Amino acid sequence: MTPLRLPHFALETYFSRWEFAAEHHLTASDAESMTVSELLAMGTPTDRSRFEQLHLGYTPTWGTDEVRDAIAASYSGVEAADVLGFAGAGEAIFWAMQLFVDPCDHVIVTAPNYQSIESIPLASGVEVSGLPLWSGAGADLRWTLDLDRFQSLLRPNTALVSVNFPNNPTGFVPDHDTWRAFNELCHERGVRVMSDEVYRGVEMDLADTLPAAVEINPSALSINVISKAYGLPGLRVGWIASHDRAALIRLERAKHYTSICNAGPSEHLTALALRNGPAILERNRQIIAANDRLVTDVLGGHPQLFDYRSPRGGCVAFPRYLGDDGVESFCRRAVEEHGVLLLPSSVYHSAVADVPTDRFRIGIGRTNVPEALRALEQFLAS
Repeated sequence: MTPLRLPHFALETYFSRWEFAAEHHLTASDAESMTVSELLAMGTPTDRSRFEQLHLGYTPTWGTDEVRDAIAASYSGVEAADVLGFAGAGEAIFWAMQLFVDPCDHVIVTAPNYQSIESIPLASGVEVSGLPLWSGAGADLRWTLDLDRFQSLLRPNTALVSVNFPNNPTGFVPDHDTWRAFNELCHERGVRVMSDEVYRGVEMDLADTLPAAVEINPSALSINVISKAYGLPGLRVGWIASHDRAALIRLERAKHYTSICNAGPSEHLTALALRNGPAILERNRQIIAANDRLVTDVLGGHPQLFDYRSPRGGCVAFPRYLGDDGVESFCRRAVEEHGVLLLPSSVYHSAVADVPTDRFRIGIGRTNVPEALRALEQFLAS
């Protein structure tokens, strides 16, 4: 048996050095969080009492009935039996990439991406092609999901395509017609769609919110988590929703080798959050919109250094850096000299696509953004 030899996870390695050391975290990928007390206050006295009296034993591998019902209710046409819980989205991605791709298969992944979606199949000996989510270059670059380009990558042995919309780090969301056509094409060709939807629900314009892949594609795997759009990463609860229940059974059997089950308190609080999902998402959309206006003003005040375009969805953006020193030097000096953490484009280096190298990720989902921008302005002034 060949061991799964994975490369260092560039983003997480960078974060392990700076995430809790930097004074100003200006590249956070999640929306503003809340305390347990604040979340419980959104429920009823019964919710609080049940949480305080919760028995700290094992939970079902599939997830409790309470959390699966709440997850299913966040979709259209999805039942609790179509849901399998995971310890975050990362575990879901790991097993999906292991179980539904064989070494003789071909996989397509969008780029830029979350590194695990390409590193895991590559480490397993699978052939991987990158689907760039842009056309043009420099000032003319535009984010896009090009169906002609996608079709040109398809092969007879293409088994799976992994996508992420709203996209991290670009904030790109395709239009509804393109998204539906993409799913129809994949289903007709027998290509499973693994759809990372962790930012779904915090689009700048709610009209841009796409239907989840599970809602329009019978074989798709919709991956989501309570961490990003809902801003509750400390709960560590993710899930896969799919109408392919045979696929869910395979995933549940594999989960026995990793997390086995989620923490009972986390699942209880996740269910409470999802029942109050519209209010939480609306709060986070307001924070994102206010921060986006501030970032537009600050970076727009330095047109010789930045080309910033608001994300269509999610709480991160991928602006272009125009300075002569280059984006890597800019990000390094920002954190080392002024404690402002940004992610340089090298973190999104891909083995299967040439990701633009003149960009950096900025996060606009947290309430610390105004303070962090002031520190950034001090750096720019220096």
